[in-house]
Amino acid sequence: MMKYLFLSFIAITCCFSAKSQSWIPVDKSPMDQIYYPVDYPSKKIRGLNEPLRMRVIYSRPAKNNRPVFGSDLVPYGKVWRMGANEATEIDFFTPVTVNGKKIAAGRYTMYCIPNEKEWTFIINKDTDAWGAFNYDSAKDVVRATAPVEAVKDQVESLTINFEKSGPKVNLVVEWDQKKASLPINF
Repeated sequence: MMKYLFLSFIAITCCFSAKSQSWIPVDKSPMDQIYYPVDYPSKKIRGLNEPLRMRVIYSRPAKNNRPVFGSDLVPYGKVWRMGANEATEIDFFTPVTVNGKKIAAGRYTMYCIPNEKEWTFIINKDTDAWGAFNYDSAKDVVRATAPVEAVKDQVESLTINFEKSGPKVNLVVEWDQKKASLPINF
């Protein structure tokens, strides 16, 4: 009988301690990633041998009926982390060229300075950054300016994608009714 009481006590204690754990809530801006070639993990297991070139990891804030660009959310003329939470990261698995500058394979942080008619994309060697609060321009690897295009259909959540364009690949950023593209050459 004592054995059963002891086991019951242990079970109840475990239930209470498991119930008292506090878990981090689901983030409103989920983290996502995009590969180039697009859908690389699936292609890899199917035996397609196109080499992995790059990957972007970013958080995807939603518009939620808020003004986005030129507002408190993403002010014009200020460094933006290109997403929410952690700053956007880009991994180059091979050397690339951006805006005429060769960049070694490696992991970098991406920022952007949005303006009404053009965005300045920034690739920076500081990594594991939260937001753009400690952004240091001395660690910039390259900056490239790109025109802003209007998007016909509103994009609810920030989206980053890759589009092949001849010998280069465009890293495309879309949100709300804006779009800008950063050309990357291999």
